[in-house]
Amino acid sequence: MRTDDFTFDLPEHLIAQHPPAQRGQSRLMVMDRKTGRREHRMVSDLPSIIKPGTLMVFNNSRVRRARVTGISVEGGAQSEFLLVKRLDEFCWQAMVKRASRRKPGSRYVFPGSGGEEVSAGHIDGPGPEGTITLRFDRPIDDSWLDIHGQVPLPPYIKRPGSRASSPGDIERYQTVYASEHGSAAAPTAGLHFTEEILSRLERAGIESVFITLHVGMGTFVPVRTETVEDHSMHEESFHLNDDAARRVEKAKAEGRAVLAVGTTSVRALEAAWVTDSNGCGRLRRGDGSTSIFIYPSYEFKAVDAMFTNFHTPGSTLIMMVAAFAGREFILESYGEAVREGYRFFSYGDACLML
Repeated sequence: MRTDDFTFDLPEHLIAQHPPAQRGQSRLMVMDRKTGRREHRMVSDLPSIIKPGTLMVFNNSRVRRARVTGISVEGGAQSEFLLVKRLDEFCWQAMVKRASRRKPGSRYVFPGSGGEEVSAGHIDGPGPEGTITLRFDRPIDDSWLDIHGQVPLPPYIKRPGSRASSPGDIERYQTVYASEHGSAAAPTAGLHFTEEILSRLERAGIESVFITLHVGMGTFVPVRTETVEDHSMHEESFHLNDDAARRVEKAKAEGRAVLAVGTTSVRALEAAWVTDSNGCGRLRRGDGSTSIFIYPSYEFKAVDAMFTNFHTPGSTLIMMVAAFAGREFILESYGEAVREGYRFFSYGDACLML
């Protein structure tokens, strides 16, 4: 299967650079996989669209303010680092431009908002693809990042003058139910939900549970192989507590739909699903990690419906939704979304695949 089988033409003006004026006021394309029918609605219509008894699964991972700017001790040049994974108290796996050219031992200072030096660090050496290992002179944790870090907006957000985050991004590039620190990017399907929409879903007889998958390298690394099968995913960590796992298993046993909110929820559920010798399925509890790569021919075991944003051409995410709804149907739907002027990617509009 060729990677370019999953590309499509996307005009640049349809890549959302800002969130909608109000959270929850985005457009929604409803896709029926069985009939091939598409309907244009609003995200706020979800409580009247989703069937009562459906179990919605949300990812409650919280985005770290993981973007930090270091100034080279040797030459004074600024470099932007994205801290992807904490390796120990002082050391992080980080993404940086031209990572392969960064020399081990290169030193950087990291100033605070007033310009004073608040930390220094050096490159220990290369990490996995596109990363370096960055060791600081003091512990760097989420409380430090909340003060000195910036919101890690995706690279396709290119605002006039810079890609810098604004004060509004601190709130809007975070779900209203985020509680577990650990992601290097937002689980963006969840950005559409407000407390009011969640309450309306509950009143409509739709259940909700929360699981955790921390978004990591897999979100950022593009597919560079000519064939899909040759691409390797990076690991991401997840956690399912007993209550959430039990309620998913109960919904499956009762024939009620499990609706995953976002591709991260899909990855966690499908990675944790195990089938015993009698063909019965269950979810593994507790902490886990996964490098699961979902593309067409994959058979879904836990997920029956999916709510997600519109994804990047040729990405692992569009391959996942193509596996779920069929490649031709997805590409037709994305073509219609382009013609109808839907907004794409993190701050964009949404689709519901039933």
